[in-house]
Amino acid sequence: MSNTIRFEVAEDGIATLTIDVPDRSMNVLTPEFLGDLAEAVEKVAADDNIKGALITSGKKAFIAGADLKDLVTAHDRGVSVEEGYQWSQHLSKLYRRMETCGKPFAAAINGTALGGGLELCLACHYRVIVDDPKAVVGLPEVQVGLLPGAGGTQRLPRLIGLRESLPLMLEGRHVRPDKALALGIVNEVVAADQLLDAARRWLQGSPDAVAPWDKKGFKVPGGAGAMNPKSVETFIVGNALLAGKTQHNYPAPEAIMACVFEGTILPIDKGLQVESKYFAQLVTGVVARNMMRSLFVNKTAADKLVRRPKGIEPSKVSKLGILGAGMMGAGIAYVSARAGMQVVLLDTDQASADRGKDYSRKLLEKAQKRGRMTADKAEAMLGLIKTTTEYADLEGCDLVIEAVFEHRDIKAEVTAKTEAVIPETAIFASNTSTLPITGLAEASKRPQSFIGIHFFSPVDKMPLVEIIVGEKTSQEAIARSMDYVQQIRKTPVVVNDSRGFYTSRCFGMYPNEGITMLAEGVNPALIENAAKMAGMPVGPLAVSDEVTIELQYKIMAQHKKDLGDDWVKPSSYDAVTRFVEDLDRKGKRYGKGFYDYPEGEKKHLWGELGTIFPAAAEQPSVDEVQKRLLYIQSLETARCIEEGVVTEAVDADIGSILGWGFPPWTGGTISLIDTIGIARFVAECERLADAYGERFRPSPWLKAKAENNESFYGETAENARSAA
Repeated sequence: MSNTIRFEVAEDGIATLTIDVPDRSMNVLTPEFLGDLAEAVEKVAADDNIKGALITSGKKAFIAGADLKDLVTAHDRGVSVEEGYQWSQHLSKLYRRMETCGKPFAAAINGTALGGGLELCLACHYRVIVDDPKAVVGLPEVQVGLLPGAGGTQRLPRLIGLRESLPLMLEGRHVRPDKALALGIVNEVVAADQLLDAARRWLQGSPDAVAPWDKKGFKVPGGAGAMNPKSVETFIVGNALLAGKTQHNYPAPEAIMACVFEGTILPIDKGLQVESKYFAQLVTGVVARNMMRSLFVNKTAADKLVRRPKGIEPSKVSKLGILGAGMMGAGIAYVSARAGMQVVLLDTDQASADRGKDYSRKLLEKAQKRGRMTADKAEAMLGLIKTTTEYADLEGCDLVIEAVFEHRDIKAEVTAKTEAVIPETAIFASNTSTLPITGLAEASKRPQSFIGIHFFSPVDKMPLVEIIVGEKTSQEAIARSMDYVQQIRKTPVVVNDSRGFYTSRCFGMYPNEGITMLAEGVNPALIENAAKMAGMPVGPLAVSDEVTIELQYKIMAQHKKDLGDDWVKPSSYDAVTRFVEDLDRKGKRYGKGFYDYPEGEKKHLWGELGTIFPAAAEQPSVDEVQKRLLYIQSLETARCIEEGVVTEAVDADIGSILGWGFPPWTGGTISLIDTIGIARFVAECERLADAYGERFRPSPWLKAKAENNESFYGETAENARSAA
């Protein structure tokens, strides 16, 4: 008897296969389910009384795709390319058997169908989907370094054409029912109570259904192959755009292009073999391992609060106070009201507080124009945000987040005023990005309830929140802060207190290194382009302008003041000081920095950079520039782990990708070390230290790990996998 599929046959001879994988919130393609599906298909094929089969789900979603926890270990376990090929072929042959068994199959898609779930639907002869915008379909495998390995790269182009299907696979885009119907991915969109009847009705009238590509004379819509002008144009333009976007760091998009190009000029069965070949190369490669591990397995575990302190009751924030209605405070107000909380947005004057609320109003107006929100819902959400200048309005808050200027005295003042009115049980959090939480907590009468909750800008778009634990922060404060982050649907990482914590400290090494190279005479265009070619979203000089050179100058000055004789002058200090004090070029906000920002035109590197910092006679290679920029961030992350600022490698990787855009192909700052190999990484850092400065010198602790060939991933990664 099947454990994952309920098999029922009605009087009209239509079998209903209801997928319900036990102990899973969503259906996934487990080995047990695939075995049960194979048995069910054979049962349908062999029973003359069964005229056709309807496949649907017993859960809210249809199928979420493959179980990546099984695939993520392929590289580390030494799975061969041949084994990877057989994995893909096993699923392809199962779906192909269903498609060619002589009986019609219809998919009644009652919710989300992604990856292998959509591929199952594509192998059915007819697809009906529920009229619900949340019931999206798509092939998102590229987002974790893979390609659709159960026929997706072959059936989707044959169904809707190359030009329409390639962007969906190359971007991993999700498609809503109305769009899926317009594209031809599904055949009908119906109300939920008509879903099964619609699929059954088609089955009753289509006893001899055959997939389009199994009919004699079939041609791919719009054409395929090297002799078809439209096909050639699609691949020429697509490859050019792909190279510019991925810089050849990501093998999956290139494999998808090759798969579609090669496979669609062959019969479907040969095309499926081509797909399996490319899938095998990807699933056994290190890039897919890195992306699956960090972007799916470990992120899923973090979203489920895997490191939340045990034994503390779950909590919810009903009323949130925010001190400071600037860019950060306004963003926090928006995401919190979106989660249904009452929000008190406080500033020194009413006009400033109201401007903070206007940020939410503008975002909601955009959502309405795009059809993503009704006017009533937008108005109700705005109604949750109360603007004020009175601290008394914070009474009854469960959590208060301070987002005022990065100045200790100002933060101390608002802390005292807030604690005078909020309940004893409330948590007080600072959104500081650089100032140690333990020091800020000295202004609090209840340091056990004082914590750091560090958001990233823009708050409504950035998925990460860094929770910083001070010396006296209680386990309850940590747990409740994590609950709040989950409540606003963001991903938390927990770190211990330190100057700059984890994200600001390690990301700061990136612009520092870029500015240092500029001062050494490295061509600024080489610096910026090499960074983007490595996969960083923005060059180090451009990002310095974005956050402002002035801010870096102020942070250096604060560190110098705080650390006294222990202060070590950063390698970019002189250049930053010169730009702020002598050249008055403080960054984008001021209209000039390392770049010029002419009105109505694209920004461009300042033409006088070569005069201020004359180009060196010998320029480094692109590879050398990339190593300096990436390795310095990974090395600083290793130092954070050594010092106990970051306690888990998985948090470091998630934080680096989601927090500041470290290249996802690496898996994160720590995964980069493991990917390179720790011994090789340490040796390269020693070379870089000899060539460019002691900031690259690995510590004795890291050298010892290299000598013992110790990976950063081990038991902690297993814990994350079991929690995901």
